[in-house]
Amino acid sequence: MPLWAEIVVGVLALASGMFALLGALGMTRLRTFFQRMHPTALVSTAAAWCVSLACVVYFSVTEGRLSLSYWLIVVMLAITVPITTTLLARAALFRTRQENMPGVPPPLHTEHTDFGAPH
Repeated sequence: MPLWAEIVVGVLALASGMFALLGALGMTRLRTFFQRMHPTALVSTAAAWCVSLACVVYFSVTEGRLSLSYWLIVVMLAITVPITTTLLARAALFRTRQENMPGVPPPLHTEHTDFGAPH
């Protein structure tokens, strides 16, 4: 394997580890669930991007052909992380509303109206 590829893979793997460490520090430093949720999702996604890119470089160089199958990891994360984050946020907001915690915004109530019915 060429030296440039080893350096690129090493830097990407190190960056992924640093992102993971940053996410762990965020989990310990931030106080509430809502504060912890967004930065850690972004950091873990960035770590996965770095690992996937390192895999693409490593296996493309060692196999002698472009190996893009590792991008499926990034594609699946790009699809599932925002959905999961939204669902977790909604569940946590529902739970904090049930516990009547101060500072939680009230739910948006919409009146059910029949637009076509006469009044």
